[in-house]
Amino acid sequence: MNIHGLQKMTLLDFPGHVACTLFLGGCNFRCPYCHNFDLVTGNAPPEMDSDTFFDFLSKRKRLLDGVAITGGEPCLHPDLPELMRRIHDLGYLVKLDTNGTKPEMLAGILDQGLADYVAMDIKNSRHMYAKTVGLSEIDLAPVEESIRLLMNSHTDYEFRTTVDAELHTDADFESIGQWISGARQYFLQAFVDRDSVPFAGLHAPDAATMQRYADIVHPFVQSVKLRGVD
Repeated sequence: MNIHGLQKMTLLDFPGHVACTLFLGGCNFRCPYCHNFDLVTGNAPPEMDSDTFFDFLSKRKRLLDGVAITGGEPCLHPDLPELMRRIHDLGYLVKLDTNGTKPEMLAGILDQGLADYVAMDIKNSRHMYAKTVGLSEIDLAPVEESIRLLMNSHTDYEFRTTVDAELHTDADFESIGQWISGARQYFLQAFVDRDSVPFAGLHAPDAATMQRYADIVHPFVQSVKLRGVD
């Protein structure tokens, strides 16, 4: 498997652990606020192959606890489970980021105990989903199945939404709260503009609006927290 990016150390991407972050290329969404759009489109050249990555990991055993796998959408890669298994075999914990559109892959990963933590994006309310992910239409059945899988698993997980002032409203978060009712934890993370974001003119809501959105969801889930809010 080709590796399209490697952050050698992070204290943020894998909650509670010192980790590296592994970026895989390709995605089936075209979110207008995406920070990794070169990975989404496949324009970014691979930085290394998996053997080089595992050479790196073998030298970091005293420095890192785990590996966060992100993208792009990692679950598009058929050999993802083998990658995760090899990471585990070296003694590392594994966190997986996913958009939830490949529940068959996710189910196998959960059943085999290959993920120690899963972060799944809930992009928006159902009626705003296609627009938020940059598609003309979307079948949400796979996303809904992935939500069900995580909520019924023994694997630690979070749901999260990147919040954009142009795409999200109070009504959307009321709908999201009902959709993931009973979830263990949900994070609202403020959009941050970067040069790699494909569309200009997007903005993060202010802190008061972010807190209002969190308050709307709070009655439905066990824990709601904000990220990226001063």
